[in-house]
Amino acid sequence: MRLFVALDIPENVRNALAALTAKLRPACKDARWPRLEGLHVTLKFIDETPSENVAKIRAALASVRPRAAIPIVFRGLGFFPSERRPRVLWAGVQAGPELSALAADVETALDPLGFPREERTFSPHLTLARFDNPRKLDALRTAIAKAGPLDFGAVTAKEFHLYQSVLKRGGAEYTRLATFSFTGRESE
Repeated sequence: MRLFVALDIPENVRNALAALTAKLRPACKDARWPRLEGLHVTLKFIDETPSENVAKIRAALASVRPRAAIPIVFRGLGFFPSERRPRVLWAGVQAGPELSALAADVETALDPLGFPREERTFSPHLTLARFDNPRKLDALRTAIAKAGPLDFGAVTAKEFHLYQSVLKRGGAEYTRLATFSFTGRESE
């Protein structure tokens, strides 16, 4: 099973991003634009693991107890790894240090199960497009400049989720396996 831990995003943010990507897609038809219903803020990508590990993963994640709800604002666009050689177009996720602390707590909880720690600094974002050829993006940059305000909405996160990802021809399909409330109650 291919697993990850994530925060969901609200429908108003998803709708704002759908309106934006509708403007940007014609400017970059060669990009791979993921389905917006699958957008999430990844806290930890676990990767492939045998299904018998799911119960241990759930138990480890149930031990993660954020101290309070986390206000998050979705704003701005950028490129990974850089503006000069972009491979990914992302929407910004702005939050206080509580979000990074949650991601670190998830890493710490899963560490005893043998899942490698992420070496890169936690950089929350929403992936909007991927590029195979970063050279043909002038029209996209122009469309972004004309797109208007890049404020997509906000949410106060009160739970996180364990997801299974199944790669399919039309894109990844996600199934929520468990929900972990910041108050400590797990649900399916």
